Amino acid sequence: MHLPDDCLFFIFEKFDSSVDRESFGLTCHRLLHIQNSSRKSLEFGCSFSQLNHSLSKTTIDIDSFILDKLINRFRRLELLSLCGCVNLLDSGLSQLQNHGSKLKSLYLDCCFKVTDTSLSSVAIGCPNLSFISLYRCSVTDNGLELLAKSCLFLKDVNLEWCSLITDSGIFSITNNCRELRAIKISHCENIKGVGFEGCSQSLACMEADFCKLEPEGIVGILSGGGLEYLNVSSLSWCIRGDGLRAIGGGFGKNLRTLNLRLCRTVGDETIMEISKGCPLLQEWNLSLCTGIGLAGWESIGIYCHNLEKIHVNGCRGLCDRGLLALRNGCERLSVIYITRCQRVSSLAVTLFKIARWDVELKLEEVMCIMPKHFF
Repeated sequence: MHLPDDCLFFIFEKFDSSVDRESFGLTCHRLLHIQNSSRKSLEFGCSFSQLNHSLSKTTIDIDSFILDKLINRFRRLELLSLCGCVNLLDSGLSQLQNHGSKLKSLYLDCCFKVTDTSLSSVAIGCPNLSFISLYRCSVTDNGLELLAKSCLFLKDVNLEWCSLITDSGIFSITNNCRELRAIKISHCENIKGVGFEGCSQSLACMEADFCKLEPEGIVGILSGGGLEYLNVSSLSWCIRGDGLRAIGGGFGKNLRTLNLRLCRTVGDETIMEISKGCPLLQEWNLSLCTGIGLAGWESIGIYCHNLEKIHVNGCRGLCDRGLLALRNGCERLSVIYITRCQRVSSLAVTLFKIARWDVELKLEEVMCIMPKHFF
């Protein structure tokens, strides 16, 4: 066979069925090499699901030697998923130093034994990486610094439950990866938020629930001015409610979706500031924000002209007059998630339905409101 490899690659790409592709590789060693080199993704089946933050009894046991051979065999991978490989060692990813130049997406969720050594291998061999998920990995600021200085095109980074990461590691990411689009730092208790100071305007999505953010950290998170989605829910136990007023101070003007669920200390002044300062806000989760009174609800009705969805589950400060304010304002409102609002009477609900027949009152609670185009 005298056809050059480029022609053989072209022929292989034209096969639609997996059977034809497998038969192609069985013909001879040269065609097997073409097949191996054409593989774009490698994913190991895994029972892990971030939806319930748990691993089932059946976990994946990937031998580092075998993974090393696979990476050496499939040298043009663009996606590698090892989620749930709980016994994977750093040595299993060492071949990425030599064969990771095409890799764009790397999933290492719940790879508990993966450390900074693996990030060093990624930094050396994967300069085109744009997505990495390190959920529950044992990585530190040093590893993030190595990664950030080499993988300059990172756009999406998941650091949820990476308990060793601090603002120093975050600064390395935001300072070097100026195309950063989305980041998750949920349950990272050592991150205060100041590491985001001076972040790029490209940063549009931030998941930071159950973090111990400081008021200065909130300002840092918003400093890029490009955030469209922000989740700082469950901060009632670590930040004063007025610390969130910065969201409405100018840098949050591009926010479309805001999740303040379980921020119990948020009061009327904060709500008024955000209502005035975030004119593009389309969805706002205020469930279990028990400190919001009538003045807060009235400000939402007056200033939130683009609001389409609002979550008020368990808001003890919402009364009939507050619901009336939402009814008379928020002209684009289409959905209210409302349960356990004891001060709202059935009559007020009935009158609301009559006056705003186009608005659906849903007796349910939604936990995640992150737009689907992120992560």
